[in-house]
This record gives sequence, structure tokens and C-alpha cells, in this order.
Amino acid sequence: MGSLGAIFKHPDDFYPLLKLKMAAKHAEKQIPPEPHWGFCYSMLHKVSRSFALVIQQLGTQLRDAVCIFYLVLRALDTVEDDTSIPTDVKVPILIAFHRHIYDRDWHFSCGSKDYKVLMDQFHHVSTAFLALGKSYQEAIEDITKRMGAGMAKFICKEVETVDDYDEYCHYVAGLVGLGLSKLFYASQLEDLAPDGLSNSMGLFLQKTNIIRDYLEDINEIPKSRMFWPRQIWSKYVHKLEDLKYEENSVKAVQCLNDMVTNALTHVDDCLNYMSALRDPAIFRFCAIPQIMAIGTLALCYNNIEVFRGVVKMRRGLTAKVIDRTKTMADVYGAFFDFSCMLKSKVDANDPNAEKTLSRVEAIQKTCRESGLLNKRRSYIIRSEPRYSSALIVLLVIILSIISALHLGNRPTN
Repeated sequence: MGSLGAIFKHPDDFYPLLKLKMAAKHAEKQIPPEPHWGFCYSMLHKVSRSFALVIQQLGTQLRDAVCIFYLVLRALDTVEDDTSIPTDVKVPILIAFHRHIYDRDWHFSCGSKDYKVLMDQFHHVSTAFLALGKSYQEAIEDITKRMGAGMAKFICKEVETVDDYDEYCHYVAGLVGLGLSKLFYASQLEDLAPDGLSNSMGLFLQKTNIIRDYLEDINEIPKSRMFWPRQIWSKYVHKLEDLKYEENSVKAVQCLNDMVTNALTHVDDCLNYMSALRDPAIFRFCAIPQIMAIGTLALCYNNIEVFRGVVKMRRGLTAKVIDRTKTMADVYGAFFDFSCMLKSKVDANDPNAEKTLSRVEAIQKTCRESGLLNKRRSYIIRSEPRYSSALIVLLVIILSIISALHLGNRPTN
């Protein structure tokens, strides 16, 4: 539920963390009894726990469609990610993947851990896909076909320019945004969003992941995965892997800030997309990942730790985002707070400082002009609160009780 030390440092994380844990337990109990649906929802919890929690709040038909959409694309992504698969084997699978989802007997062994299980038992996903309504199937097939073709294209092509970067992110994430908009429309709960806005929703999330995952991707075995565009990183180093070496720390951070500044170009579209949503469950489903993205960018900006390990939001803050995100006021408030955090880290000597400040201030202006900033609770604590020893003792007692109950519920051998 989060480390004890983190909870003592941020005691107000405790209640959202507790609610998140209870929601996760409840979601696990909602898994349908049919073997194929049971596999799909169990697998969803394993490959994306936070996503599974948000998807669980959608209406039944839409929830099933989004679950299968996610697993199909996760499987497609597993094929693309596996650097041990020869190109001449990988490319035909990516291109034909949209046909494989109709085949209950198809599977392909690749990936590792839970992703290998997903691929080995993909027939469960196909069975569930064939149980969806026709409009949902058509939307999923269309996006899978376009994404597979795009992934295949970039197996044989480097990300050289910023245009290449945008194109790659469109194929692997912008199309997810388009697909989700199609599913929302098929559910008759939302109007069909403009493709440009849907694309930006995906690009903002994908670029955040690419920035955060630099070290993991560059150290990939047996072959590095390189998604940062040469047009950006070549301004700072001769080779992309040079960014991880300590002697290049100053240039690495400048390159990182350039990448973050690029990602911020999509924020306005994302805010416009979310402000048009009507269904509360769909709104939360879309808004929570976007807030997580702007929060992650604020943490990554000007942070050398991106090149040393994993930089991510603490679990308690994630729990707060999930707990608090209910309306557009919450979204504007979160984007305003995290953009303030990012702005405070801008170094005047950074070569992109002026451009970064311009984009951050444009985000803040949009949030202010919404007129909703006074209706949210801040994510930024201006000064360290003082908590009494009695409160800390109470937290220890509550955590001890929860641990005891958890242990008591375990089956004995």
C-alpha cells in the first residue's frame, strides 16, 4: 500500500492509498466467471493494475470492449517489444495481427512473465473479442491493422526527425486515442471526437513514457530500443547512449528538458478533448492517465535521475489523483499545480528555457481562464505540515491492523 516511510512523510496519502487498495480488491472480485473473460480481466490486472482500476468503472459493454482493445494492443506491443524476434518473423506478424484476433486457435510465444502468458493463451482474448458487438469489433480491428502496419514500418526505420517521432507515437499511441474515441462513440455515450484531439491524447501519454523510460530502453537486451529523435539528441551528444554517462550529465539534462518541452505541445488538445466528455466514468478513465502524465513530466524535468534509474510519482500521490479526479475542475487544478512545479525547476541557463516557460505559461493561462481553479484541492504543499506524534502512532496502529487482517486471510498450508 506504499512504504511506511513515505506515509509518515505524507500522512495525507494514507486515506487515498487505503481507498485504492480497497478498490483494487473489489475490482478483483468483479472478474466474470466465463473462462475467457476471467483470463482477460485477470491478465488486465497483471499487465496494467492502475488501468484495470479505472476501466472497471466503465459500463459493462464498454468496459469489456476497452479491456479487449487494451489486451489486443498489449499483445501487439509485446511482439514489437521483443528484440529477440528476427525482423523477417516479426514484421509479417505485426502486419497480419488484425486477422489473428478472429482466430481462436492463434497464439505466438514471445515476451516474458505475464506478457508471455498473454501471448501463449491469446485464444482467450480472441474468444472474448468475438463476443463483442460488431461496432466494437470493427473499431478494434481497424486500429489494430493501422497500428501493426505502423509498427512494422518503424522496425526498419530509425526515429530521425521530430516528424518521425510524432509519426511513430501516432502509430503506437495516437491510434489508441482514435480507437478509444471510436469505442466511446459506439457505446452511444459520447460524440465522436476530432481525430487531432484523440491523437494528441495518445501522443502526450506516449511521449511521457518514452522520456521516463530512457534508461530501460537504451539498456534493452539484446538490442537497445531508441525512440528519442536524432534531431533533438544530436544537438547534445554524438550517440543517444552517451546521455547515460556521468560526464555528459549537463548535456543529458538539457536534452531531457528539450524532450519534455516537445511533449508539452499536446496539452492544449488534451484539455480540449477532456472538456467535451459527458459521461463521468469515461471522463475519469481519460483524465486520470493525463494527470499522471503531466505529474511525471514535472518530476522528470531537469532531473538527472531519469538517466540513473526510474523516476515516477510516489504511490500515495497516484492514489490522490485517482481519488480526486472527478470533474474538469480537478483536471485544470492538477495541470495548473504540476505546471507550477515544472516552472519552478526551469533554469534560466537552459538552452530551451524560454520555449519551456512559454509553453508552461500557456497551460497555466488555459487553466486560469477556465474559472475553475478555486474549486480544487492543491497537489502542491507550500510548507511542510506538522503532524502530532499521536497521529503517527494512530497510523502505525491502523497499518498493523490491516497487516494482521491481511495475514489472517491467507490460506494455511
